[in-house]
Amino acid sequence: MEESRKEKKVILDIRNFTVSFEQYEKGFKKTGLPVIRDLSVTIHEGEIVAVAGSSGSGKSLLAHGILGILPYNAALGGTILYDGEPLTEERKKALRGNEIVLVPQSVAFLDPLMKIGPQIRRGKKDKASVEKLNRIFRGYELKEEVQSLYPFELSGGMNRRILVSTALMGNPRLVIADEPTPGLHMDMVRRVMGHFRELADKGAGVLLITHDLEQALEVADRVAVFYAGTTVEDADAADFRSEETLRHPYSRALWRALPQNGFQFIQGTQPYVKDLPEGCSFGPRCGRCSPECRGEIPYRDLRGGRVRCLHAV
Repeated sequence: MEESRKEKKVILDIRNFTVSFEQYEKGFKKTGLPVIRDLSVTIHEGEIVAVAGSSGSGKSLLAHGILGILPYNAALGGTILYDGEPLTEERKKALRGNEIVLVPQSVAFLDPLMKIGPQIRRGKKDKASVEKLNRIFRGYELKEEVQSLYPFELSGGMNRRILVSTALMGNPRLVIADEPTPGLHMDMVRRVMGHFRELADKGAGVLLITHDLEQALEVADRVAVFYAGTTVEDADAADFRSEETLRHPYSRALWRALPQNGFQFIQGTQPYVKDLPEGCSFGPRCGRCSPECRGEIPYRDLRGGRVRCLHAV
């Protein structure tokens, strides 16, 4: 798997990415809230990389940071390369919605004042575009009449399927899917995931942001595990077949929490950004935590993947 990946071109390369938000405390005192502290992930052509982690770990902020749609008080750091070149704000605007497509988490991204058909076709009225959307909608069990309706006239599940269809209308090189399947029944979830796999098999890169690790593992090539705003492991999806092949204690905890492994859980919760411990953010919940874990924890190569843990072997 690793050798074949080296032969493919890197579409997106994110290194030491950070996101902080400026806030005012006690009047005019300005402080920075470092929500993402050190996040690294790469996506190759023809590859699905699932980004897994609990709520609040920074997954959605990653998607918005790539696309340049973070709030005005956000400050970004680190490096984002697209096709080997820096992904500047100007490039983000030019590529967004064309080569880079977002399948957003919230149905609020749909324009409430525009009918569904023209909105998803982006105003195109040619026969090929109309027929393509009809075909996509049939695949998602959406009637042709839906195209003449507004988002508020549809159910949440229907709007969710409509959002996913935006990625299938064009020929994107990079698809960023931010929690694309909540509220969908299992057959539809599998259909959506299968379409992401088809896009990747045609050469696109897919960043699949999800908390549903079980479904992601059915289609993903690799999994980047986030915890408290930091990448703690990057592993082949095949490594999740066994706890022993995973490297980080949190990744192993996610494995044990899968339904087929007994829904096991560990004590404690992910720390809030203002309450992060020194060194390893997972330390307070880790049975292998030692005094050395309160220092700097490098992100290192290990057994064909990467891990941020001093004790991983």
